Amino acid sequence: MTDFAIRAAGLGKLYRIGNRERYFTARRALANLLHRRSSDDSSGEFWALRDVSFEIASGEVVGIVGSNGAGKSTLLKLLSRITRPSEGWAEVRGRVGSLLEVGTGFNMELTGRDNIYLSGAILGMRKAEIDRKFDAIVAFSEIDRFIDTPAKFYSNGMYVRIAFAVAAHLEPDILIVDEVLAVGDPAFQQKCIGTMGNVAQGGRTVLFVSHNMGAVNALCRSAMRLERGRLVERGTVEDVTARFLADQLAHGDGRGGTGYRIDERVLARQDAGELGIERVELANPRRADGWPATGDPLLVRIGYRATQRVGSPWFAVQIEDPYGTRILELRSRAQGDGAIDALHPHGCVELELAALPLVGGRYTLSIGCGRGRSHAIQLEHVVEFHVWPADVYGNGVPVEQPHGLVVAQHRWVHRAEREPDVTA
Repeated sequence: MTDFAIRAAGLGKLYRIGNRERYFTARRALANLLHRRSSDDSSGEFWALRDVSFEIASGEVVGIVGSNGAGKSTLLKLLSRITRPSEGWAEVRGRVGSLLEVGTGFNMELTGRDNIYLSGAILGMRKAEIDRKFDAIVAFSEIDRFIDTPAKFYSNGMYVRIAFAVAAHLEPDILIVDEVLAVGDPAFQQKCIGTMGNVAQGGRTVLFVSHNMGAVNALCRSAMRLERGRLVERGTVEDVTARFLADQLAHGDGRGGTGYRIDERVLARQDAGELGIERVELANPRRADGWPATGDPLLVRIGYRATQRVGSPWFAVQIEDPYGTRILELRSRAQGDGAIDALHPHGCVELELAALPLVGGRYTLSIGCGRGRSHAIQLEHVVEFHVWPADVYGNGVPVEQPHGLVVAQHRWVHRAEREPDVTA
């Protein structure tokens, strides 16, 4: 028998749109099951996951990729036993540590110290175990100054730090991580990815969901791809992510016309403070479809909301390739502290690029903002966009990936030189 950590067969999850999930007697559940099989397309029913079967060996590190709404988070909730499957079954062997939603299990009236004990207990840790690991958890989270502050004053980034620190010190047999690290700052994200790598090297099983294909490729050895609630591919992480990115590039983002896509779930995970980002748009005046081409002007419009007038604001835009490599970082502070005036309660700021230097391909865009010298929000990979290849050098050949990532105007010159006098 295979030494597996997780095994699933025919796993599915049905939601009734507009209704809360309810639990029935076995007789009622059987009647509902028979009804669903006779009318799969019933009005008001939505299959978030359907007929998913797989087996994950102990010690395997698996990335789970797919478009928004593909069923990735639903699968992780089923495996974490947060919700019950509507059909099929899953067997999970060993202790599970899950990081699925920011602030899950936190009591806003309790302090960070109390919430460490609460989260640990929810994950199955005994008090003596939490006592023994408490100092290490606090040190990892790097919020020791605020450990006795009520959680209602925490930012989402602080939730993530505590939640991940507790889960990391659970020493689980299986670590399940959803896209919660999109909230944390880049340094803490790298720290968490390194910790997950250590967990994997220790022979434990890791399931990792992320829109950052670079992080998935760096951490995982194999991958599964979900689309519209079904498992459509499984293989090496390089093959699965490459085909996923190729399909995304070939078919666009499904929204059409606007040239941008926003992950609404990630946008919702930001500080409930005085400044927040509501929308991000890309615009190209040269093309009706909104997609830029190499060398085109590009406008990045960031819509914000503020609870009060914000002084000394700053914004930053980072552009990364499909594998997570940062190519450009453009900060408003580069123009000086007065580049953006004090922000009114609602408005937008715009970043103008006279000529986009990126070659043809698919890219992601991240947004950061804050006031003064403080860092308020970092939203990772909130926009995915195409750049159309263009003949920027005038030789009839459009420039696109993988032949570099940026273009630069240049020229080649040949200069004849006299041969050295070897007789001298």
